[in-house]
Amino acid sequence: MTDTIIQLTGLTAGSITALSTLPQLLKIIKEKKVEDISIWMLIILITGLGFWTLYGFLKHDIPILITNLFSLLVNFILVGLRIKYKK
Repeated sequence: MTDTIIQLTGLTAGSITALSTLPQLLKIIKEKKVEDISIWMLIILITGLGFWTLYGFLKHDIPILITNLFSLLVNFILVGLRIKYKK
């Protein structure tokens, strides 16, 4: 496989994974309900994403770095909304 195909595969996989939390984020924004979202799940996920981002940075792996930075952003927004809308 060429490096281009490998990079595109990584970007595709990472992008799909990163986009997986967007429906939840949009639902929270629309309904303003967060009771069913576990703050501990978000904390653990953000910790893992932080390590993946560091790994991508250390390995100079752009697909891992970019997609995990995006995932971190989305999940930090989820935490912020979880705090804002919790009753």
